[in-house]
Amino acid sequence: MESTEYAVVGAGLSGAATAWHLAARGHDVALLERSTPANDAGSSHGSARIFRYAYPEDFYTGLVQEAKAGWDELARLSGKQLITPTGAVDYGAIRQPERLAAVLAARGIDHELLSPEEANRRWPQIAFDTQVLWHPDAGVIDAHESVASMVDQAVAHGAELHNNWAVASISGSNGNYTLTSEDGRTLRAANVIVAAGGWLPQLLGSLSLPSSFLAGMPFIEVRQEQAYHFPYADGTDHDASPWPTFIHKRAGWQAYGLPGGRDAGFRGQKVAEYNGGKILPSAAEQDGQINPDNRRRVIEYVEQYLPGLVPEPYAETTCLFTNTPTEDFILDRADGVTVLSPCSGHGAKFAPLIGQLAANLATGAGAVPDQFRLAAQAQATATGVHA
Repeated sequence: MESTEYAVVGAGLSGAATAWHLAARGHDVALLERSTPANDAGSSHGSARIFRYAYPEDFYTGLVQEAKAGWDELARLSGKQLITPTGAVDYGAIRQPERLAAVLAARGIDHELLSPEEANRRWPQIAFDTQVLWHPDAGVIDAHESVASMVDQAVAHGAELHNNWAVASISGSNGNYTLTSEDGRTLRAANVIVAAGGWLPQLLGSLSLPSSFLAGMPFIEVRQEQAYHFPYADGTDHDASPWPTFIHKRAGWQAYGLPGGRDAGFRGQKVAEYNGGKILPSAAEQDGQINPDNRRRVIEYVEQYLPGLVPEPYAETTCLFTNTPTEDFILDRADGVTVLSPCSGHGAKFAPLIGQLAANLATGAGAVPDQFRLAAQAQATATGVHA
């Protein structure tokens, strides 16, 4: 039976980042992917994910600053532009742009707080309903190229990539685990890192983990999200007012949008309702079907709030969100098994840092924030404190 020091399950953004950091430190690594890295059935495909600093609390904004150093390093190593700068606007009564501005000010991050009228003069393609936070250092992550770059770095440092290796079970005890694939292949590993995204709920029952650890696992909600690409309206001057990414939260509605990039043939904006998709038992149950009611809601939203777009989508897609009750990430370890789920629709921007933290935790080289540990999550859920 083939053996390895560290088996990483899942070659999405977090798994690829973990494999990169482990291999770069000289460890023996096997990266197991149920299909191929950044495939369309996961959460790390495509060219359009938001990179932003705006959070309502200091904790995550500080982590974005740390993650940016990892992105810069990966861009240097790969020679690729992985984040395209666009800037970002945040608005809506529930988004609380004033609170976001205070966090950015405390962190020394460039930003402006604009009135709706000021913002509309700058971006006439968007209808604003509250004050607007603008921070110019936000952008768009090319998720597929980022995964490919991290996998390349891992392999260059000696990691072995195993495509079409869908893990069915992990058995054994500390220092001696056996991973079995759905088609019966096996691999022995001294340590296991599970970064399975939307497949995590399906895998949890087959992991060799203490019952007390599993009992502390928060409820993991998998959603099949839906996103639509809308074409730019004729007469819109994209050079004079380039499209930023946006997050708009008002009562009863949360939307986000960003330039669709390669996914949309560079023809328009990607727009979606946040957590607007149906809940699945796991990623294995996704069907890729668009809900007509969701499509209608998003089209009506575009008609009302995005005059710079034609309210007729020319492309649409589904993707996976894996949510925890607090919207915090999971990053914890029991015996020789590390479980990570940087999720809740906002994890992509942290990928290089998550890989570093997971490698630290798995090797014992360093700690991770308590907010990501299961005990802290259980307390936050019980007290109703959310990210």
